[in-house]
Amino acid sequence: MAFFLQKSSLANHFRSSYQKTEGSLAVPNRAFHVELGDREKALLAKDPSLSRFKSYKKNVWRLKRIGDVLTIVVVAGCCYEIYVKAAMREEARNQAKAAGGSE
Repeated sequence: MAFFLQKSSLANHFRSSYQKTEGSLAVPNRAFHVELGDREKALLAKDPSLSRFKSYKKNVWRLKRIGDVLTIVVVAGCCYEIYVKAAMREEARNQAKAAGGSE
C-alpha cells in the first residue's frame, strides 16, 4: 500500500504543494483570461434566423406559472379527498359505536 502511495500522482501533488518555499512564486491553479477569437465571437453572436425557434421569456414564465398553479390545485384536491375520506370513515366508526353501544 505504501508503494502505491509513493507512486501515486495524487500523493505527488500533495507532496509538492507542501514543499513550496516562502520565496517561490505561487502560481494560481486557474488559467488567465484569454480574449475570445473570431470564431467564438461568431458562434456567440445573435442569429436572427434562429429567433423564431427561441422561447420568449414572458411566455415561458407564464407557462411555468400556470403549471405551478395547476400543481397546487391538484395537490390541494388530493389533500381534500383524503380529508373527506378520513372524516367519513370516522363518522361511520362513531355511528357503528353508537349503534353497537345502544343495543
